[in-house]
Amino acid sequence: MFPTLVAIGFFVGLSFIPILLRMATGFGLYVVVKECESHVYTLFGKVMGTIDEPGLHFPISIFGPGALLVPFFGKRHIVSTALRQHYLRGQMVNSEEGTPMGVGLWYEMEVNDPVAYLFINTNPEGSLQANVASSAISTLSNLEMDKMLEDRHSLSRTVRAAVSPLSEKWGYRLGSVYIRKVFFTDVQMVHNITDKVVKRLIQVTSAMKQDGDNRVGLIKSETAKEVSQKMAEAGAMRPDIVGQMLNQISKADPEIMDATLEVMEVENLLASGAAISIIPRGSNVLLNLNSGDGKHPSDQRSYGEVEEPRR
Repeated sequence: MFPTLVAIGFFVGLSFIPILLRMATGFGLYVVVKECESHVYTLFGKVMGTIDEPGLHFPISIFGPGALLVPFFGKRHIVSTALRQHYLRGQMVNSEEGTPMGVGLWYEMEVNDPVAYLFINTNPEGSLQANVASSAISTLSNLEMDKMLEDRHSLSRTVRAAVSPLSEKWGYRLGSVYIRKVFFTDVQMVHNITDKVVKRLIQVTSAMKQDGDNRVGLIKSETAKEVSQKMAEAGAMRPDIVGQMLNQISKADPEIMDATLEVMEVENLLASGAAISIIPRGSNVLLNLNSGDGKHPSDQRSYGEVEEPRR
């Protein structure tokens, strides 16, 4: 019987532990502070202090017995000190030329003074956004368009320098400020600029193509010139080489030389397409080389004598 009662008492005690912890938290006996978090304690409308170190803390050991009155006559404010990022879209500015343009602003901020964040400004985030937007507009307005499009890094630093003093008064520490996007708001102007860019690209492309064609033509002409020179040199050397070979053949064997010349003569006659008439040697026949027997003058004949066979 006794062990059963002990077990029941043990489980009842375990069930009461969360209730006791919740009551202790409600009465402010202890508090757990998370990372990037700060707890601000106020009593009777006055700030008692802050706890910003992560971990388990006992307010009564930090603020004294007055911490026990906070749940009844004061309040515990929980402020996040984590890094926050915001992006402001489409802030309107005018360039020096009067061109309406839109600007996108990206910035970082974090709370470095929780008391100032809570009590100096009722809407610190909205005020910071308005301050960043107004500083960007005042910095970028009436600037040259090319500077606005190209010098965004230096302009971002200028905007940050203008906003940082006010943000620190409101309990904020301003991080990076960057002009992320600059764009044209006039649709017709965008179309005109696009047309100009396309035409310029076409001009550049055609100029590059023409330059390439000129270079290719120059290379072809130089190559053809070199080839013609080499061919002319080879053609000029051919008769000399052929003549030297014929001289060597005639010195070595005159009969081979005579046979070679006869073969070359026959090849030339065959290549000319002339008709050949063969007559016996010693025939008393008058040959008229200029008469064509009523045929076309180009139909010329060649005549030769044939030796009679020996008996």
